Amino acid sequence: MSAQPDGPYGPLIPMPDLTPDALRAAVSRIAPSRLPALTQHLFEATTNAQQTQSLAPLRAFVHSWAVFVAIERHPQRASRLRELERIVDAGEQDPTDAIAEIGRIREAAEAEAGL
Repeated sequence: MSAQPDGPYGPLIPMPDLTPDALRAAVSRIAPSRLPALTQHLFEATTNAQQTQSLAPLRAFVHSWAVFVAIERHPQRASRLRELERIVDAGEQDPTDAIAEIGRIREAAEAEAGL
């Protein structure tokens, strides 16, 4: 895992290596309720990779969960993302600004994860 300081309110955990085991360990620490989803996604990705003889499903798994960890390890960022998603899902106001901010949060998470 690589440490990335984030001021006085740093991340809950360092950004893990981009391997299934490291991502699983990170999820178990910051969002244990999501472990069944990670396990199911990894099973499906492994099965698809074997069936298609392609690493693309495993790469997609790593990308998805690395972004998840990069977001969730920062509680304020994760909370803001959930708030923005509620705005979009509610459909009660113009979602343009919320969608743009969601994109920025995801882009920052991808950069932080080295993707």
